[in-house]
Amino acid sequence: MGHEGHEHEPGHEDHDDAAPGPANASVASFSAQPAPYAACPFVLCVDPIGGAAGDMLVAALLDLGADEATLRREVDALGLGGLRLEVGRRDKHAIAARAFDVIVDEASQPARDYAQIRALLEARPLSTRVRLLAQRTFRVLAEAEAKVHRQSIERVHFHEVGGVDALVDVVGACALVADLELRVAGGEGRLGLALSALPLGQGRARGAHGAIPLPAPAVLELLLGLPVRDAALPLGVDAELVTPTGAALLRAWSELLPTSGRGRVGWPAMIPRAVGYGAGRRELADRPNVVRLLLGEPLERTPTTTLSELEANVDDVTGEVAAVAIEALLEAGALDAWAQPITMKKGRPALLVGALVAPDREREVTRAMLVHTPTLGVRKHEVERTERPRRFVEVETMYGPIRVKIADGDGLPAVVHPELDRCREAARAHGVPVREVIRAAIVAVAR
Repeated sequence: MGHEGHEHEPGHEDHDDAAPGPANASVASFSAQPAPYAACPFVLCVDPIGGAAGDMLVAALLDLGADEATLRREVDALGLGGLRLEVGRRDKHAIAARAFDVIVDEASQPARDYAQIRALLEARPLSTRVRLLAQRTFRVLAEAEAKVHRQSIERVHFHEVGGVDALVDVVGACALVADLELRVAGGEGRLGLALSALPLGQGRARGAHGAIPLPAPAVLELLLGLPVRDAALPLGVDAELVTPTGAALLRAWSELLPTSGRGRVGWPAMIPRAVGYGAGRRELADRPNVVRLLLGEPLERTPTTTLSELEANVDDVTGEVAAVAIEALLEAGALDAWAQPITMKKGRPALLVGALVAPDREREVTRAMLVHTPTLGVRKHEVERTERPRRFVEVETMYGPIRVKIADGDGLPAVVHPELDRCREAARAHGVPVREVIRAAIVAVAR
């Protein structure tokens, strides 16, 4: 897997007014948001044994069973000319993996900048889903490059990454994922994605402006929030294992496909149905240079989370103090907090103050309970919570935008909860009851 060089238009550094936002900030519209992961009938697991590159992902998807005719049709729609696609085989450590190559017949194929690629993808007759996935891939790549070089996105200039082979790799990989979504999972946004930790190599690569460290700075920007692991090769062998195109594809897919969680390391519970291997060109001494894809049916459609329940019995607080304590517990990070009447020894009336908390917030919430109630100790026990898949949308109402939480996608009746604080603000601003704003938000979601 060779280094996919990437260069940038010089002379535009240090423009503070052009500095972009974070590379992992999604600009996808609500219509592009995926369904909940729990609603997906199939999941695509990415196991980057030897890393990830655009051509490796295309080859693995073909080996998995995605339709080659769909790949060729979408690439032909780009209207590039002067190239041909070759699908073959490479043996990597006794694994007969699929290989994919773009053979450029014309030496005059230009490198393109982000604006040119965006215009090309918009103008060509690509399928709607393929265009969305490809546009997002180049968008996140441009965001990463712009952040590294403190440029506006429009000034980012791609060289090899903007070349015809990288353009074909991106459109081809997105075409094959869209094909799996429709043929296997039954619809767009219904193919889940599970991403194992990506191996990070070491060393340096030569660019137009000198040596750059590996992983390349733009690659690290693209991998923010995704699972990674150390994969330094022995005997001082340096290698780029995750290329900019591979990282951009996985970033875009993690945003536009339902995911099992960006921090996953390992395999989800599932029934495997198909496996595919895509080979890179480089020979690695200690591992096969392949990316492995596994297509399976998830076994667990409703996720279960382990939480902690904290509680204390108090018999010397007023209702007002209990209310303040509950508010403090929520501010400290509790997922929920409550007080319920109980009877303690000698018949004394009292309150049980409780909180439900994620393990990483136990210390803060325990301290808040000790500070804001007169208890001398806090009990803790673990509980398991079965969670419905949920998502958040913002809807427009006659009272302004309202954020709404929706639980759906698991075969049960949908539950819609407008955000109460925002409803209160809107009701106060318009002089109407809160229930009217809530009703308007629910109607907007139904529309």
